[in-house]
Amino acid sequence: MDPIAFQIGALTIRWYGVMAALGFIVAMFLLEFNRRFANVSKDQCSTLLFLAMITGVLGARIFYVVQFFHYYRDDLWSIIRIDQGGLVFYGGFLLAFFSVVLYSWKKKLDIIRILDFFVPALTAAHGLGRIGCFLNGCCYGRATDAWWGIKAPAGSVLEMSAGTLPLHPVQLLEAGENFLLCAFFCWLLRKTKRGIVISVYLIIYGVIRFFNETLRGDNVLYAGLTPAQWIGILLCTGGAILLYHFARKHDEPAA
Repeated sequence: MDPIAFQIGALTIRWYGVMAALGFIVAMFLLEFNRRFANVSKDQCSTLLFLAMITGVLGARIFYVVQFFHYYRDDLWSIIRIDQGGLVFYGGFLLAFFSVVLYSWKKKLDIIRILDFFVPALTAAHGLGRIGCFLNGCCYGRATDAWWGIKAPAGSVLEMSAGTLPLHPVQLLEAGENFLLCAFFCWLLRKTKRGIVISVYLIIYGVIRFFNETLRGDNVLYAGLTPAQWIGILLCTGGAILLYHFARKHDEPAA
């Protein structure tokens, strides 16, 4: 749980940035691997990936800074230091979602199928990002006396924030869940019809995130739930509506 990967002179490379870069590479591979299921060219695939990456990071950072602005009030330049962590998945997901939809609409692509084929790449990159969170010491879990509890390194920023008791490794739990979802959706993309993959993802991830938030130790509550739990409820509801809609259609599975 050391945020520093290595140092070269004055240059410090943090694990959070390493895992984010690895997530981008894996996402690029998966989009290319599944490209035929969305009927997009290589150039369109690359453009969609870069667009989703840029807007995803921007949205995730904006959401985090707005939520925890008191950390940055006296040091506004630190807002741009995303290499140190401080990204909220839902913020990135929402802004990337709208940018991908807008690009697909302008290029007259099948928006629903584009969203379907993005899901495996999204889950893989998200899983790697959660490993980055674990190594960085952010998005940490609450205290636990279970055998899987992990203690913050002595003198670390995490210890100052969370204390010396063992913590739920909720970041690793969510990483594992996302990797399983990636494999599942790679399979489902080949077996089901248009719209099912994105619908099922919204439902499953909404449920998973709602549960995982009960293990988190770094969130404030609003009306008894964390912001991510409220968004998870909306995702589940929206996903269920979409699943009902697309399951009734008679589209054939993509070849």
